[in-house]
Amino acid sequence: MQTKIIKVNQLNFNVFDQGSGEPILLLHGFPDSLQVWRKLIPRLLGAGYRVIAYDQRGFGQTDAPLGVTNYRSRQIVSDLVGILQALQVTQKVKLIAHDWGANIGWRAILTQPELFSSYVTLGVGHPRAFAQAGGFEQLRKSWYALSFLFTGSAERLFSCHDWALFRKLTKYNPEATAHWLPDLQRPGRFTAALNWYRANLNPYYWEKHPAVQNATVSLPVLGIIGEQDPYLSYAQMQHSVYYAPNLTIIAVIGAGHWLQLENTELVFQKIRTYYQQLVTTF
Repeated sequence: MQTKIIKVNQLNFNVFDQGSGEPILLLHGFPDSLQVWRKLIPRLLGAGYRVIAYDQRGFGQTDAPLGVTNYRSRQIVSDLVGILQALQVTQKVKLIAHDWGANIGWRAILTQPELFSSYVTLGVGHPRAFAQAGGFEQLRKSWYALSFLFTGSAERLFSCHDWALFRKLTKYNPEATAHWLPDLQRPGRFTAALNWYRANLNPYYWEKHPAVQNATVSLPVLGIIGEQDPYLSYAQMQHSVYYAPNLTIIAVIGAGHWLQLENTELVFQKIRTYYQQLVTTF
């Protein structure tokens, strides 16, 4: 995929931007880069959309600023807004996001709803539903997130013995691990990736921003979740309907976490059908 460098918020972002139709913005999560969309992008372009994707701060070929506070979700949403402005996107955007990118997607549509026409979240529910409804199942599936909060110790633990524990964590997608490790092994890059967790899983931070966590989403939202997702519970997606009344949920039987890689055609068809339904409904 041909990309270009765009400077936003004093950082260099690696950005993909092709097509000339209605804009779709793709947000990747941990430990990915825009390459996680490599199978879905050709289908979206073929359907006539303008597709925008970029390496988020700390990942891929985008700069990785030092310090935990540089990875607060409000700064990451500011990156999103700045990139759309730099690309002179004037139409409302269809947003599609996955994993940590989906967390950012929820914050974006809560704080900047005027920028978007719809939201497709892969796996991740509304932040309040995630906090309240996940229960023991979500805590069990998120065991690694707590360990990520220990600066220095987490880097050593997950990278020692040829990244054995990291490989165990990502064993559900061994093909993608080959893409992740060269990126994460660069100086400071694993710390940058873990800083997403350290900056945003602090309860004190959310206490200072209760309006964002508790707000109701009025936009139409499609939630697609793998029935066998090893990191995310179905309950946190299901409970999101209380905070997003225009939420439609699709559970993909037998599917895991990286739906856009492992179930590309199915995800594309579900999204395309959803967009067609929105034309007549909203």
